[in-house]
Formats: sequence, C-alpha cells, structure tokens
Amino acid sequence: MKVILLNTFERTGGAAIAANRLMKALINAGINAKSLVLHKQTNDKNVISVQSSFIKKQLARLNFLLERGIIFLHNCFSRKDLFKVSIANTGFDVSKHPLVKQADIIHLHWINQGFFSLRDLKKLADSGKPIIWTMHDQWSYTGICHYTGNCDKFINLCAYCPQLLNPNKFDLSYKTFKKKEQLYKSNVFTFVGCSRWIANEAKRSYLGSKANIVSIPNPIDITLYTKKSKSDARIALGLPLNKKLILFGACKVTDTRKGFDYMKSSCDLLFKQKKIAQEDIQIVVFGDKTNEIESLLPYPVLNVGYINDVQTMVNLYNAVDLFLIPSLEDNLPNTIMEAMACGTPCVGFNIGGIPEMIDHKQNGYVAAYKSAEDLAKGILWCFDHYNILSAEARKKVESTYNETIVAKQYIELYKRL
Repeated sequence: MKVILLNTFERTGGAAIAANRLMKALINAGINAKSLVLHKQTNDKNVISVQSSFIKKQLARLNFLLERGIIFLHNCFSRKDLFKVSIANTGFDVSKHPLVKQADIIHLHWINQGFFSLRDLKKLADSGKPIIWTMHDQWSYTGICHYTGNCDKFINLCAYCPQLLNPNKFDLSYKTFKKKEQLYKSNVFTFVGCSRWIANEAKRSYLGSKANIVSIPNPIDITLYTKKSKSDARIALGLPLNKKLILFGACKVTDTRKGFDYMKSSCDLLFKQKKIAQEDIQIVVFGDKTNEIESLLPYPVLNVGYINDVQTMVNLYNAVDLFLIPSLEDNLPNTIMEAMACGTPCVGFNIGGIPEMIDHKQNGYVAAYKSAEDLAKGILWCFDHYNILSAEARKKVESTYNETIVAKQYIELYKRL
C-alpha cells in the first residue's frame, strides 16, 4: 500500500509535526509512506517539495502573496486577523505528480497558505482515489476561519464573518463556503478529527453533516519522548535545582489564542495572595516572541527561545514541574502530548481537545474556561500531587497516543477505503 501525506510545511507548526510523526510511524509499520510538502525543511529523503525548480519557487511565493493580498484588500489594508483566515484561491496542481499518481491513498493534513486551492482539491477528487483529510483545525468545515471562536455560522451557512473587517452577506467566507459545498459533493473525502471535539464539531457543521467523519489522535514516539531524571535534565539545561519550574510556550507566545493574558493573571493572583514566594519559583518560556512577555510576569522568567532540537525539548519537559497551556482555542496540542510523555503534568482550560488529553485530577488539571482563579488553583494542586500525576500522565500517552497504536488505526482506515 502506498500513501502520500500532504502538508504545507515539513516541520513548522503542530500539523506539520503531527503529519511527520505519522509518516514515520506508518513507515515503521511497513507502509510505503511519503510526504509531499510546499516547504521542505530537512534532508529526509521521504519528504519531497513541490518547489522543484526556480519557477515553482517563484510561483509558491506568488501564490502566498495573492491569497494574503486579497484578504488584506478585503480588510481595507488592515493586518488584523490576516492569518486567522484562508481562502484557498491559489495553489499547486499535484494531481499529476508521480507520488500522487502512484499512491493508493491521498492523505491531506494542513494545506493552506498557497499549497492548495479549492480548484486543486477538485482535481485530486476527480482522480477517484480515496482522500483522507486530517483536521488539525476547523478550516475544512468553515468558510475561511481556522478557529470559529464564539461564531456558530458554520452550522448553517458562513457569511457576515466576524474575522473580516467589513463582513457582509456575500463576503469571502460566504464565497469560499459555497465553493467547499460544491467540492464535497464528490464524496471522496473522509475527514479525521485529531480530537473527538473537532470531529463532533465537523458533524455539527453543514459542510460536514453528510461526510464520513472519524476520530484518530496524533501519534508520538514514546521512546523519544520519555521520562528522565529531573535533576539530570536541570543540570543539562543549567536550570536551578531548588525551585519549582513552570513551563509555558508556543510557536508564538503572544498569540491571543494561546492565552498568555490568563497565565499572567493566574501568576499575579499567586503572587498577590502569597501562595508562592518569588524566590521559590521560576517560569521557563519557549517559542517565538518570548522576550515580549518577560517583564510582564511577577515571577522570574527564563527565556529559552525557539527550540528545534528534540533532545533539548525532552530535557526541558523533564526538568519542569508542570506545563501550563491556557489556550483559548485548540485541537489536540502536541505540546501536551509531549509533556505528558515525559511525565510532566499539564494544566489547561476546558476547551477543544484539551480535556480529552488531560484527565482532571488524574494526570493533570482541567481549569474552568477563562478562569484565572481556577488556573492558579490548578498550578498549586499539581505541585502538591506531582508524583502520582507524573506516573499517570505517562500511562495515558502510552495507552492512547503511542505511534504504534495510532498507525494501526490509520492503516485499518486505509484498508477500509
């Protein structure tokens, strides 16, 4: 069986990481799997870029600019929410690419920002081959947004999009929604939700109401992400041995969706109520734009920046006492999976797929949505119950997200199709 996985990036972003892990898990399970990407970022011979010539590289740049340019124009030249929506008006026709032609299964992941247009997807659909689309966000069943927030227009018909500056009855969300409606009539798409939450939301949507939708989680290599000595990890990273360490991070920590404001409020509460002394704790922050938040927190902050090395990240997860993820919208965060695999309890809000990963007071703490008070309570509770939570967190990943288990679920789906 030959499977081709398609994703815009090879390594950047949660969807890329998940797709790459799945490809390797499939290969380990004996499947002939390769990835076709827009942006290749490693020397992995199983990953091929569509940018195979100078002309195609220029086309990729033009595709990106054309899509963002139209959104920019419709928003009256405002950059606000520019990357919260995608209209899929430009892309690459890969229907005749050798890897696609040879494949038995076409497996889509995150394909925005100039990789695929809806016309390109129609050409794939016309091939008659089964197409699986793993939903790493909500875009596949909305008009243009990647996360819907409080909007429920996707249930019936997208229009008057709140993520556009001048929404109207026939705005970009309406036009793109109607194009997707025509595309899905081919009925060759099987949608996979990484979380039960996103699968259920897709079933509620008008676009997904008649589609085949299943739920399979993202995989992780539990031999790579594993428990180590906390003191050894701290020594390796130069972290203090005598303090409680809280980890916080994201690709862009200042993204409002990642909930930094609630993290700050919870830390302010702990500080003002003297629950944790300033000298007893340190907050470790990883990701992009981390320097912008250092001075905003009441406790000492260590900024480790963007980490590309897996072993360094594994050491970091092992070194800390908990991972704080106050996301306001999220699907199935890889970071929670990674932290738990290393035996690190997580604290997050009751939103999206997070409560499917964190079992409240069993392997972490699920705080009431947008409650800084409960977030602070969760931090203290996890500190007090670290040992039992650590063991249970590891067990959850071993039984649910182990790449061998996840690959088997996908292979069974491939065979059915």
